[in-house]
Amino acid sequence: MALSMTHQIGALSGTPVTTTEASSSSVESVSTSPMWKSPAASLTCKIQKPEGMDGLSPPLSPCRSPGLGSSRADLSMACRAFATEVESPVLEHQVRGAHDKGTGVPVYVMMPLDSVTMNNSVNRKKAMNASLQALKSAGAEGVMMDVWWGLVEREAPGAYNWGGYAELLEMAKKHGLKVQAVMSFHRCGGNVGDSVTIPLPKWVVEEVEKDPDLAYTDQWGRRNCEYLSLGADTLPVLKGRTPVQCYADFMRAFRDNFKHLLGDTIVEIQVGMGPAGELRYPSYPESNGTWKFPGIGAFQCFDKYILSGLKAAAEAAGKPEWGSTGPTDAGHYNNWPEDTPFFRKDGGGWNSTYGEFFLGWYSQMLLDHGERILTSAKSIFEEAGVKISVKVAGIHWHYGTRSHAPELTAGYYNTRFRDGYVPIAQMLARHGAIFNFTCVEMRDHEQPQDAQCLPEKLVRQVAMATQKTNVPLAGENALPRYDDYAHEQILEASSLNVEGNTEGNQMCAFTYLRMNPHLFQPDNWRRFVAFVKKMKEKGSHKCREEVEREAEHFVHVSTPLVQEAAVPLMH
Repeated sequence: MALSMTHQIGALSGTPVTTTEASSSSVESVSTSPMWKSPAASLTCKIQKPEGMDGLSPPLSPCRSPGLGSSRADLSMACRAFATEVESPVLEHQVRGAHDKGTGVPVYVMMPLDSVTMNNSVNRKKAMNASLQALKSAGAEGVMMDVWWGLVEREAPGAYNWGGYAELLEMAKKHGLKVQAVMSFHRCGGNVGDSVTIPLPKWVVEEVEKDPDLAYTDQWGRRNCEYLSLGADTLPVLKGRTPVQCYADFMRAFRDNFKHLLGDTIVEIQVGMGPAGELRYPSYPESNGTWKFPGIGAFQCFDKYILSGLKAAAEAAGKPEWGSTGPTDAGHYNNWPEDTPFFRKDGGGWNSTYGEFFLGWYSQMLLDHGERILTSAKSIFEEAGVKISVKVAGIHWHYGTRSHAPELTAGYYNTRFRDGYVPIAQMLARHGAIFNFTCVEMRDHEQPQDAQCLPEKLVRQVAMATQKTNVPLAGENALPRYDDYAHEQILEASSLNVEGNTEGNQMCAFTYLRMNPHLFQPDNWRRFVAFVKKMKEKGSHKCREEVEREAEHFVHVSTPLVQEAAVPLMH
């Protein structure tokens, strides 16, 4: 078929590659906001939101990225992104050379959410194989893949089907790519970019239907089934097992099934701890239009299991009257802080004795949840030669206010007067885990100023928290960005030029969102190759121009090889 290669590129997300041209206030100071040692210059540009966004990260503000476009005449350039299984000594030499140089930040690429089908097979196998080869040719360190609980243990407790994942991991190994495997204990669907729906295991859903309090619940009785309520963590509510036991058994089965790949191909286990795989409450669900950016979200502590914990904590504090319910004056999902008695700047309940009690308890419940799962993960993977990581959401909207309402409803007790990320980092430090943080690509001035969005200040605060606790920090971009402006921000942020970084530490890794047709468009691919090269060369003595020339040369050298390999697929 004449355009089968184009179709193959488009198949990465089930959509064709576009071939049309596209065009291209003051806020309150926050006491916890650190300072860069050498801040980047403030730049302005006209950007717009790209279409087809997909990601696991929290719903954030539009990035308004530059338009993405390519021409039909450039189809041969798009084929640069693809190589078949044909071996090439020249290409492999180039890859090894790029891989060994520099002391910079390794780049991983997130794979499509539906890389494994509901029938437990590799989705779009030929395109997937070609894409992995292309990422290797770009110098990527590896890929991040979701290992879905709802696919592997779908039919019955303890009945694991690793089909699809076994093939996918072997494919990554064949291409010399390392893998960050995400233990995805959440449902896919309902967050920004969730292009597919992957429910929790059938038998888990059955138990939730019988006992709706296993789902997170807000004050209006609305249930959220993205992830099981942490209030039931230690209760045998899943056919005789506790949720934490189910998570541990799943991780143990993964370890035993893929022990031959652990430490070599599989180098990191990211442990899912909440919606979108993040350590947080599902306080800002997009499904059914419940929440829209930049709403403050809502507390999720009204199921009977969490409320029993609140009752016990209130009695222990000598305030039993505080134990019957969470705050009922904290507004609705789409309110702003000043619309609510609880979050308003002056006299808000968040800054009262009751507020301190409730927020301290609410955030501690989340930390205890993380502690329980990390304890299991550490014992399971301790001798496996892999790193363990946890993802924390980059909730940057209303960061410039005193209360930081969206962070509070998500379980991060971070306000103008309190650092909420040090306790999280301390918890990770106890287990030797990596702190993985999102929204690294964003700049303050790109976000709606009336919502006091400050992603750069938030990233700096988190960087300082990890420096203080000696925890490795890894990053992700929250939304798809293919422009140099976003790449430059990632390069700057990954250097960790913050107060207290006396040893010149950098991010330990960066995961790029995500493998899809836009990434393989000619201009985007060229920029991506250059970005990966710059990240890997961070800390070297090469000037930026030299690094860019080398990246351009690498793209040029690989072109005829990739084109030659792609010719049979073009007909």
